[in-house]
Amino acid sequence: MPISFIAPTRGASRKRSLSRVGALAAVLAVAGCAMPTHPDSAAGPSNPLNPAAVQLLDGTSWVLRSAQTSDGKSAFALPPAETAAPTLKLDTASGQRRASGFAGCNQFSGSYMLHSGGLTLGPLATTGKTCGQDAEHLEHAYLDVLSHIESTLVQMRPPQQMRIIASNGITLTFAREDR
Repeated sequence: MPISFIAPTRGASRKRSLSRVGALAAVLAVAGCAMPTHPDSAAGPSNPLNPAAVQLLDGTSWVLRSAQTSDGKSAFALPPAETAAPTLKLDTASGQRRASGFAGCNQFSGSYMLHSGGLTLGPLATTGKTCGQDAEHLEHAYLDVLSHIESTLVQMRPPQQMRIIASNGITLTFAREDR
């Protein structure tokens, strides 16, 4: 018995092609409705410390909470909790930008500038009080960092903090002080 092959008619072939085109169009339509993803969507949470927030520093006061070297070690000893910690106040009440604060032994003051996401302090004048060796060492190290600021990062959402990084790699971390 001979085997015969029946070729599909043009109409059946056309129907099959149209159904494939229809299925492909449906898949593409559904894919087009998918939410696009941002290229950084797989990245972790953003760093809340922001150089651009430096422009918000006018009229703020800060208290020093830590001083660390670039490898995470303590850069210099902070005073015990019952003793006043170094501070930094950035004020514009006089119409000029004035920095002032307590350095561990003496009060200091001078000008400051905010530019390009950075904080720069001008020459600082200090009072001439004599203190113990530990307080004087703290004051010298603190004022040295403030005189050599390389970058500044600010977090204005709670807990508000500021980090000043000096050219020698020391990072000062401040907490916002309520007025």
